[in-house]
Amino acid sequence: MTPRRFIAILLGVVFSVLPLTAANAVDIRQVTTPLGIKAWLVQDKSVPVVTMSFAFDGGTASEPESQKGVTSLMAILLTDGAGALPARAFKQRSEDNEVWMGFGASVDRLSGTLRVLSANRDVGFDQLRSAVMEPRFDDDMIEQRRAQALSSLAQSEQRPGTVATRTMMKTMFAGHPYAAETSGLRDSLKALTAAEIKARAKALLSRTGLIVAAVGDIDEAEFARQLDRAFGGLPEGPVQPELPAWVPAPQGRTIAIERPVPQSTVQIAFPGIARDDPDWYAAFVMNHILGGGGLTSRLATEVREKRGLAYGASSGLRNYRRASLLVISTATANEKVADTLRVMRAAVARLRTDGVTDQELADAKTYLAGALPVSLDSSTTIAALLYSMQVDHLPRDYLDKRARIIGAVTAADVRRVARRLLRDDAALTVVVGKPVGLPAEP
Repeated sequence: MTPRRFIAILLGVVFSVLPLTAANAVDIRQVTTPLGIKAWLVQDKSVPVVTMSFAFDGGTASEPESQKGVTSLMAILLTDGAGALPARAFKQRSEDNEVWMGFGASVDRLSGTLRVLSANRDVGFDQLRSAVMEPRFDDDMIEQRRAQALSSLAQSEQRPGTVATRTMMKTMFAGHPYAAETSGLRDSLKALTAAEIKARAKALLSRTGLIVAAVGDIDEAEFARQLDRAFGGLPEGPVQPELPAWVPAPQGRTIAIERPVPQSTVQIAFPGIARDDPDWYAAFVMNHILGGGGLTSRLATEVREKRGLAYGASSGLRNYRRASLLVISTATANEKVADTLRVMRAAVARLRTDGVTDQELADAKTYLAGALPVSLDSSTTIAALLYSMQVDHLPRDYLDKRARIIGAVTAADVRRVARRLLRDDAALTVVVGKPVGLPAEP
């Protein structure tokens, strides 16, 4: 019996005896506040904690060209003092009341998380209100965070994984805001002013396009009150400008970038599939079989188990608002890069031409249909799921339908999607290290 088959059978047994399923364990309520803010809530009184995930429209891809880095810098500074409290006092108030809050920026959104003991929720939501309504952006904190950002940027330029990802994004999305060009980022960070940081906060911190999901010990009426407390003072700003559509360009090439390290990082990227595409679930199943299923996937089996070329190899679907990718990743000794690439490309070609076996398909569907309910073991994971469902424009009853949709995927569906996505002429390969036998790009 193969490891893949054993895991699928084991999970099938576990799922069959679980007392709760996704459909009846997660009761998602739509909450609309008196001020019109909409949110999703799962009430859970088992732990006296409230966890909330939220996001505002607009991320790093929509930054002004001369202000690259402003969104990420602004996001960090939102918790570095607010209202009457400078950074140290603001953080002390949060610590004293068991409040954890953080912000971050992706290419599409400014996101945040709040986690607070239910007994201290007044303080927690008031801290959030202060952060989004009254951020201080004090000069000393701006300089401290700027220095940290510049230091982190310098360090990241020596990390093969980061260099590979940035090169892949820059090349795949050439000419598009997702390109994440970092050549001018250092100079931009150095030149950013407090006025520009404040202007970016004003542009993004709006109730328009706000996404909110929460899980925990709070009822609908109280949640609505706290939402209006935290976000009610924000303006109904204009809709953020839509980014242009991405039109993939033919790639079919390999880029090698030299770094003085004993092990090379390898990424192979293909244009992916939109989350609302009818073939997305077939791609989801295909990806699991190819490299998304951990050590039981085809890539890991061929690269690690059969040949010992690398510790592992994986693949994943990445969805952005205006683009999608399928990315294969591994890391291997410099002298093994050529063999590893040959093996991975052969695995991709075999999936594209031959499709999947009935057993692989059955095992993948069993795993994917059942793994999600098991993963929902904390308020944090459930809040993240509710948030991602809203980002993907999925209905609240999605969890009732998910297993059935996955179960309907056929081998013919997977083969069709593999031929659609896994094309040699669309693949971009990026290698960062000192790979033997590959020319280095200047």
